[in-house]
Amino acid sequence: MRIILGALIIFGMSACSSQAQQSTKSQSNSQEQVQTQAQNKMSSKNWKELNAEETRVIINKGTEYPNTGDYNNNKKDGTYQCKQCHVPLFLSTAKFDSGSGWPSFDDAIDGAVKEVPDADGRRSEIVCANCLGHLGHVFVGEQMTSKNTRHCVNSISLDFQSEEDMVEVQLDSAYFASGCFWGTEFYLQQLEGVVSTDVGYMGGKKEHPTYKEVCSGNTGHAEVVKVVFNPDSVSYDKLARLFFETHDPSQMNRQGPDIGTQYRSEVFYTSDSQKKTIEELIGKLSEKGVSVVTAVTEAADFWKGEEYHQDYYQGNGGRPYCHSYKKKF
Repeated sequence: MRIILGALIIFGMSACSSQAQQSTKSQSNSQEQVQTQAQNKMSSKNWKELNAEETRVIINKGTEYPNTGDYNNNKKDGTYQCKQCHVPLFLSTAKFDSGSGWPSFDDAIDGAVKEVPDADGRRSEIVCANCLGHLGHVFVGEQMTSKNTRHCVNSISLDFQSEEDMVEVQLDSAYFASGCFWGTEFYLQQLEGVVSTDVGYMGGKKEHPTYKEVCSGNTGHAEVVKVVFNPDSVSYDKLARLFFETHDPSQMNRQGPDIGTQYRSEVFYTSDSQKKTIEELIGKLSEKGVSVVTAVTEAADFWKGEEYHQDYYQGNGGRPYCHSYKKKF
């Protein structure tokens, strides 16, 4: 009994540490891939040079010792940012004392944190959605707060900006459909100022549709990419132009070899300003002789797609088969 209890205590104290066992070669390749993907999305001015201990945790997925981090007992109002790329991740209002020895949050800023299943299949790692830097792990069902979620985060993976010192960053969202969402996401997520992207479904009549159901053509959904972006770094107009320049908006219910209503060209706007921008760009293309069939529709519920569809080309390599860039404006 004492041996079992001791083992449970040791496991509990290491709740935020990674259990995945990888070879030295695979670790090295993974680290290089993470940094390459992130640096491709950010300018050098936003990229922090990490010291040895920061690299051990953020890149090599290590864990700091409990009760040693700078922010475990921080009670100031403000925003916790990614140490590596400075993107806002958590608000102080979501922070609570879990007694674990690591900073704990029951919610994250929309689209800022990405969950990745651990290699052992028992837990979910959390990483910065922008630079893929390791943050910690997320746990659900512990009944510690009303949201029933605990993001267990290494202090060393974070920077903190107090309310007195910060200029609030207001993120915005955009929704684009232009055929297979793999290719749409591939181009949009490369723009500086894009905080995160998710692929999923919108514009249909069924709640929580699956990929198989959408492909049947019976749900009415389009394959959509949700883009969370910082308007101070990239304009909606720039996103929309790239959307039109990476697919053929004159093709009805198809894109290249992909045929079906789920592959239609459509923009789901979240404001009158976004709607006006799209209509103006369609007007410019029409003046150039393009017969645009892109639908302009008010955004509805977005249903996130299956995990194997997310960041498809980042994870699998290659390039889009039915999307390519062509300057049109």
